[in-house]
Amino acid sequence: MSISIDPRPLSQAERDVLHRVLSERFDGHEQLLAQVDEAEVTALWDHGSVSVDLRVPAARGGTARSGPIPVRALVNDESGDLLGEVLVWVNDGKLAALEYAWYGDDMPSSWPDPANISTSG
Repeated sequence: MSISIDPRPLSQAERDVLHRVLSERFDGHEQLLAQVDEAEVTALWDHGSVSVDLRVPAARGGTARSGPIPVRALVNDESGDLLGEVLVWVNDGKLAALEYAWYGDDMPSSWPDPANISTSG
């Protein structure tokens, strides 16, 4: 279920998480990083969810990639327990969504501290 909202700029937490995940090198990561400053949030995935749909202006191009980027971004708490993972979705080379997939019963109410995200490509 997607809840449309009036487009808004990325929050600082959304921006920080995107920068952390997109810092992992893969084909096209530079183009996606360049889109972060212009990306807008256009929808929430559900009530209480931090996952969002994104839109990047048509003038800002990227690679032809669609789907999740090829980065594993695991979220751990301060004691090292695995809490979930972050997925960055792309459509036609443009940022399309930022997802926080959690492991467990309780949906996260905020984005993780980027220091608690470990990435691998």
